[in-house]
Amino acid sequence: MALEVNGARGEVALTVGGVDLVIAATMAGLAAVSTRLECKSLADLFVRLSGVEAAATMAAIELLTIRGDKFAAVAALKLKDFKACADAFAVALSHHFDGEPKNDEAAKPAS
Repeated sequence: MALEVNGARGEVALTVGGVDLVIAATMAGLAAVSTRLECKSLADLFVRLSGVEAAATMAAIELLTIRGDKFAAVAALKLKDFKACADAFAVALSHHFDGEPKNDEAAKPAS
């Protein structure tokens, strides 16, 4: 059964080892992944997540999952899942860089 995904909030569906998840690149989640991996920059974090590095993939599944059994997914993770993981991480991260018009108005300086 697929889990409900709210794309407007940056949520992304991901299936790992037959386990359905919903991930989101929340700032707290990204900070936790970055800390665990000892990344020196956002660019370093992005490269490690998109480069299908095993430790980065496992950390991101655990720390960016907002719905679904993340521990079952990590336990079921196979090499064949890494491409889907990298793609999902890239989509989730891109949510922070897509200058959606609805956010532009909120960013105007206060007068």
